[in-house]
Amino acid sequence: MTLIGAGALGGRPSGDRLTQIRQSPNYRDGAFQNPAGPAQPVPSGHHPAARPDRRRPAGPVPLVRPELTAPATGVRTTWLGHSTALVELEGGTVLFDPVWSDRVSPVALVGPKRLHPVPVDLAELPPVDAVVISHDHYDHLDTATIKAIAARWPKTRFVTPLGVGAHLQRWRIPASRIDEVDWTESVTVAGLTLTATAARHFSGRVRPGSNGTLWAGWVVAGTAHRVFYTGDSGYFDGYREIGRRHGPFDVTLIQIGAYSHLWPDVHMTPEEAVAAHRDLRGELLIPVHWGTFALAGHSWSEPIERLLAAADGLRVAVPRPGQSVTDVPTTDSWWREIA
Repeated sequence: MTLIGAGALGGRPSGDRLTQIRQSPNYRDGAFQNPAGPAQPVPSGHHPAARPDRRRPAGPVPLVRPELTAPATGVRTTWLGHSTALVELEGGTVLFDPVWSDRVSPVALVGPKRLHPVPVDLAELPPVDAVVISHDHYDHLDTATIKAIAARWPKTRFVTPLGVGAHLQRWRIPASRIDEVDWTESVTVAGLTLTATAARHFSGRVRPGSNGTLWAGWVVAGTAHRVFYTGDSGYFDGYREIGRRHGPFDVTLIQIGAYSHLWPDVHMTPEEAVAAHRDLRGELLIPVHWGTFALAGHSWSEPIERLLAAADGLRVAVPRPGQSVTDVPTTDSWWREIA
């Protein structure tokens, strides 16, 4: 796949889309606002701490080629690396924040590069009913991948927070295939209700922290099963309300990596991820946003070790990239062999 597609910076909201943004209760003074006050964005290019050789695995990351031909029973979650996850429940298929490119950057030859290959080609996935985007940063919204999905599955819908649709339309995704929602708003795709929830983060592809588009967590609800995905977020009290209103959840997909004391407002530590899972009333925690790109100064395996140390009896699944989870798999500490 081409690393960086044309127009990777995306588009700017205008017209009816901009009017919708300005009517949002979460938009003031020309920007979207965080719950619990302003949040400090990640300082560009500033990642002190672990030695460079510890920020990547010492050997090849073990991958799994998922078997996705048989229909899922209950909830089947396939972690595909970083924050990309395929969730199948009650006959519907949702793909979160798909990134198949080698780098997460607007420039093809620089920027964070994959620490392991993508475990499966797009062509090997089952048809996707909905692509759900949490926000517009390059490690969550990838130009080449979005274009490839739109061409491969012409019925796939793209569900995003407010304003993010401008990027997709810049990449020639028809407006008829895009659903943009504010926090607490929902759309229904393939019998599943997709609800955007508040998160504590920031946005911007040209100017990070400009906050001209919204960021969100997501609830995926069927009649009998529910999944929650945090996207990127700092910890905040809102998770209790999300858990009260939408939980309990069969599965939570929670960001655990790329944290630092330099940006405590916008990414959770592993210990905060455990607290969020409890607030959300989650049953099974599957950690994401770790292991694929080195985006902070901590060592490669530190997030998962800290998560497990804090989990204190919680049900946690730590799949290899590409591994599907239907219940708690055997945790074989596969990462320790290459840390």
